[in-house]
Amino acid sequence: MSDPTSPPTDDDGAGEALHLTPLDAEHRALGATMTGFAGWSMPLRYTSDLAEHQAVRTAAGLFDLSHMGQISVTGPEAGRALDLALVGNISGLAVGRARYTMICQPDGAIIDDLIVYRTGEEEFLVVANASNATVVTAELQQRCTDHGVDGTVGTGAEDPAGPARTTTALLAVQGPAAAGIVGGLVVEDDRAALEALKYYACTPARFAVDGGTVEALVARTGYTGEDGFELYVAAADAATLWRSLLAAGRPAGLVPAGLACRDSLRLEAGMPLYGHELDRTTTPHDAGLGRVVRLDKTDDDGAPLPFVGREALAARAGAQPSRVLVGLQGLGRRAARHGYEVRRGDHRVGEVTSGGPSPTLGYPIAMAYVTPEVSAVGTELTVDVRGRAEPVRVVALPFYRRT
Repeated sequence: MSDPTSPPTDDDGAGEALHLTPLDAEHRALGATMTGFAGWSMPLRYTSDLAEHQAVRTAAGLFDLSHMGQISVTGPEAGRALDLALVGNISGLAVGRARYTMICQPDGAIIDDLIVYRTGEEEFLVVANASNATVVTAELQQRCTDHGVDGTVGTGAEDPAGPARTTTALLAVQGPAAAGIVGGLVVEDDRAALEALKYYACTPARFAVDGGTVEALVARTGYTGEDGFELYVAAADAATLWRSLLAAGRPAGLVPAGLACRDSLRLEAGMPLYGHELDRTTTPHDAGLGRVVRLDKTDDDGAPLPFVGREALAARAGAQPSRVLVGLQGLGRRAARHGYEVRRGDHRVGEVTSGGPSPTLGYPIAMAYVTPEVSAVGTELTVDVRGRAEPVRVVALPFYRRT
């Protein structure tokens, strides 16, 4: 899923009307540096990127992700509609489970990567990247119509009182202390369900706040490489829940965290970023994510299900790749960045998609697409960093994996 690597600040978008999340006032009260991203005003950092990154790795961070697209698909054939529209097997999801998947073009290229939650027998929540939410909503609606499937698609996010706000907020608590912090606020009757919640699963839960309760959909998902939870809550309740989480988590080391450290965390965890590792020139197989493509989906007669992109992806599954996504460990001190050229000797062999210093590991890291003959772990290459050849070594992804 997507977040900015080095987005502009609000000042860079002067005159541009940015959408505000339900937590905008909270961020400004905390002194956050705000940034314009995908049409939204978002917190880039509160203190320092390094401090927030380290807090998530050692304790916990609290993120506002309300800019992410939230799309509901409902109806008796909603699961079948999503099977035809997306590359994954969505109708096979049990209620309360989630799946990472993609929506692709007919040629197999990626329009967006998504998480789909099954919240009821006939109810699904599709979470898209902020920059692609409008496109994904339109594609889902069109694909349901094209196949004559009964599925109602809606964003559920427009606030009649103001088009620059949402009706649902998304908060994330990520880090080794996340379970204790979130669990400590959940009312006793819902605590057992939360404790039993598996990775890529979701459950409704009530949180005890200010003498009352707030309801949220709690998912054990995240984009940092740590254990954690994402909380979908009504916009009207978002600030109350945000403040309660901060107060409850402060003794355990919880800090508010911005988009900058979210990007360095996901890079260490080897997670793809739309617009960098994923785009409309890339297939799931190019990105090493061919496993999300379910060519074994069938219709009621047992015939292969003709989901959008199936033919191209079936051909791609057995083909020799023209490029491979790899991890690069910097052997010097200068970090490679998005768009930098990867070389072997005097020959260009690839391009960096994401890169930067690793606060956890203490050396520069990057992801890059390279030609197959230089993709083996241990291969030594160079990256052109502002005219200087910086040595790098191909390593396995992810760079960081929690114990």
